[in-house]
Amino acid sequence: MAEKKPDTSAWSSGATPPKIKPTVSVIIPHLNQAEALEICLCSLDRQLLDRDKFEVIVVDNGSATVPIEAIARHPGATLLREITPGPGPARNTGVELARGEILAFIDADCRADPNWLSSIVDALTVSPPGTILGGDVRIWHPAETAVSAIAAYESVFAYRFKLYIERHGYSGTGNMAVFRRDFERVGRFAGVDVAEDMEWGQRAVCAGLRFQYTPGMIVYHPARNSLQELYAKWDRQIAHYRNMRERDPAWRLRWIAQALLVLASPASGVVTIMMSDRLAGGAARLKATAVLCAVRTHRAIAMFAQLRSRRSVIWNR
Repeated sequence: MAEKKPDTSAWSSGATPPKIKPTVSVIIPHLNQAEALEICLCSLDRQLLDRDKFEVIVVDNGSATVPIEAIARHPGATLLREITPGPGPARNTGVELARGEILAFIDADCRADPNWLSSIVDALTVSPPGTILGGDVRIWHPAETAVSAIAAYESVFAYRFKLYIERHGYSGTGNMAVFRRDFERVGRFAGVDVAEDMEWGQRAVCAGLRFQYTPGMIVYHPARNSLQELYAKWDRQIAHYRNMRERDPAWRLRWIAQALLVLASPASGVVTIMMSDRLAGGAARLKATAVLCAVRTHRAIAMFAQLRSRRSVIWNR
């Protein structure tokens, strides 16, 4: 079967793409997050890397309102369309149209540190061949307000890219960079039914590539607004993990054992909270502990529920 071509039948650009070939192509999957996307694009406008050295490609994945006006406010940004659901297919479409030798991935609800792209270029320039970069994702909250319970929890436990890379051998795609030639060695991202960053990372390692944590490569993600949003995030992740695990004949026994470990894990999680340098003061640590207990209990219950039937995965709809 011929490889699917990206759907670019509906796209617009903030400006005519420059004739100079960019060094970096920033690829952003988008679905129904127009306000967050505007903040993300503003952060890219403030990059210290020369503007003619990078391009920005936003791939809309079926939004109720396509963010044409947002793209028009940012010269050089391009808007594409991918109708196959999922951030993986959206990123694939961006890669197809990208012109840079470096592919930099960020999510629409993130904001990039001004040094983000410079850090990527500098690190890949001196790294051994076959290196894929993953950076630091920090929780952003207004400096003038007290940290919320959700923000306190996520500051410690969300987006632990250093852990993902050093212990599990993959990077989240919300802050990842790779040479195009290495991306092509691995192949396209998978669809919405699996954790596409984890699955792609496994294939990358099998292809002989290695992930490197780059602490100066920083993006910020807003904290979620409620426990319900945290639960929805974990429901989606657990469905991904279940779909990947069922390839193992003994997956049910392993799954039950892991669910029991998750249920017991707040004890060690409290130690992590108390030792974290991402929280200040006892009040924030108590808030994080309360959310930790609630989330781990929900995760265990959701894992046991997954034993009964496979659940469909819905991305940001």
